[in-house]
Amino acid sequence: MKFYSLNNTAPEVSFDIAVVNGIAPDKGLYFPEEIKPLPSSFFEKIESLSNEEIAFTAIQQFVSGIVPDNMLKDILKEVLDFEFPIVEITPNIGTLELFHGPTMAFKDVGARFMAQCLGYFSRSSKNKITVLVATSGDTGGAVANGFLGVKGVNVVILYPSGKVSDIQERQLTTLGQNIKALEVEGTFDDCQAMVKNAFLDKDLLAHMKLTSANSINVARWLPQLFYFLFAYKQAKSKGKEIIFSVPSGNFGNICAGLVAQRLGMPVNHFIAATNVNDTVPQFMSTKEYSPKPSKATISNAMDVGDPSNFIRIRHLFKDNFEELEKNLSSYSFDDNQTKEALKEIYSLNGYIADPHGAVGYLGLKKYQTQHPNTYGIFLETAHPVKFLDIVEETLSEKLEIPAQIKKVMGKTKKSIQISNYEGLKNFLLKS
Repeated sequence: MKFYSLNNTAPEVSFDIAVVNGIAPDKGLYFPEEIKPLPSSFFEKIESLSNEEIAFTAIQQFVSGIVPDNMLKDILKEVLDFEFPIVEITPNIGTLELFHGPTMAFKDVGARFMAQCLGYFSRSSKNKITVLVATSGDTGGAVANGFLGVKGVNVVILYPSGKVSDIQERQLTTLGQNIKALEVEGTFDDCQAMVKNAFLDKDLLAHMKLTSANSINVARWLPQLFYFLFAYKQAKSKGKEIIFSVPSGNFGNICAGLVAQRLGMPVNHFIAATNVNDTVPQFMSTKEYSPKPSKATISNAMDVGDPSNFIRIRHLFKDNFEELEKNLSSYSFDDNQTKEALKEIYSLNGYIADPHGAVGYLGLKKYQTQHPNTYGIFLETAHPVKFLDIVEETLSEKLEIPAQIKKVMGKTKKSIQISNYEGLKNFLLKS
């Protein structure tokens, strides 16, 4: 399958070139030339399939001709070696836990899948690839862990100083080896702008091969569709219309869910729940897309003022607002509402959510006021311990520290401080 740029002035490329490029030469995001629906029999018998079988069937068309089937199966076995359970909150609401991987965040799957693919693509190359990634929280740790020790690949992570949690910072600054962390004086949007500038810098590109591990990269973005299929497998027996509420920042996760829908998954509606960074909720209300500077919140992985992947969602619906509106609702909530949601979820059955999951819960509740006969699944995208201070203070409960987190708690942070693009460029040219 070929991938084309959404700016439509760059050549079509194969999956491996799209992954290595990260972003197209014309600055556009790559998109698959087609999304072929899976046979209805796949969804009819999905309960009898393993997660690896589901993932293989779903992703194969996008990588065929580039990643052989036997290699794809090996990659998926490596990537999907943990559980994705739905925990019931009420008879009409469940949460899909996506934090059982090595860094306890939903991004573990995409980061590991991309790392395995890049390792496979670079196996016969003498030139190293530098993976450049901006993070507002969990991406950095997931990418650092997924790429740690991968031959032929160096990783440079940019994160906003003082705007990620202590545990998130330790996960991306303490690994060493082929992982380097740059602490940026600014916001996530500043980090993301630096990454995009690097991909357009001819001096830099003449010196090194760059790719991105943000969800703009097709190998990071597409595997996220697995979550929705795994959830559908578990919730199908409820016998109700299933809806998903996705805590949304850069909108890669919910976009992947809409691709799963396009593959034939019988789910008619998605809710993009955001914090006060409400660019998309405002668009769904006004039809005007007006990006703005991001604001810091307690759900920091969603502190994105200009979500990169929303253009993919608009393209998926051919920029037909009426069609998009049938399939997507979007609501925003502030920190006080988020804290109240944490308390409400805990009061229902003792479940401890993280701030991002709480925003997803709020979006689901708002939608269900008008659509009560649905089974809603909100995505719990990170373990609450990653937001220890906020969760413990809000719930007056002490959280147990999981083994994955204990591993980084005693390690020493190593980061390089930069304040502008020149700082990034100088670091890369010297590395």
